[in-house]
Amino acid sequence: MNQTEGTQRELDVHLPYLHRAVLLARQAREHGNHPFGALLVDEQGNILLEAENTVVTERDCTGHAETNLVRAAWRQYPAQVLARCTLYTSTEPCAMCAGAIYWAGIGRVVYALSEAELRQMTGAHAENPTLNLPCREVFQTGQRNIEVIGPVDLTEARQVHLGFWNAL
Repeated sequence: MNQTEGTQRELDVHLPYLHRAVLLARQAREHGNHPFGALLVDEQGNILLEAENTVVTERDCTGHAETNLVRAAWRQYPAQVLARCTLYTSTEPCAMCAGAIYWAGIGRVVYALSEAELRQMTGAHAENPTLNLPCREVFQTGQRNIEVIGPVDLTEARQVHLGFWNAL
């Protein structure tokens, strides 16, 4: 097995969860929120929790999908479990969400659309003042290791944003 085959096989394990995260993003959009979704998966591949963005409907600027997920996860699971979990998200976690993921001690993050690509799509949109700070950089400043896989090229991760930001 060469490096490319190994990488593709490893990526194939993550794809169903990323597709689910994008579906959650689509649901968030349908519910009147920004199109972001996230889920938490344990080391056996079981989906433990799912979350959508709720910024608009909850009138909470911290209601990002990942932060909503982290809040629920922290209430329900001990640190030892979270350290072995993977957080899948439709879009790279912003700096705030990366901080929440770090503090929760979640061991791995896998994302589809990069923050940089999202920023290109949204421009200087008032409802998405994207920071140019990749989650890897946030995690690297901490004292625990968080594995990061992404961006993973999924057409639907871009499509869920199409027409959204310019319609607001």
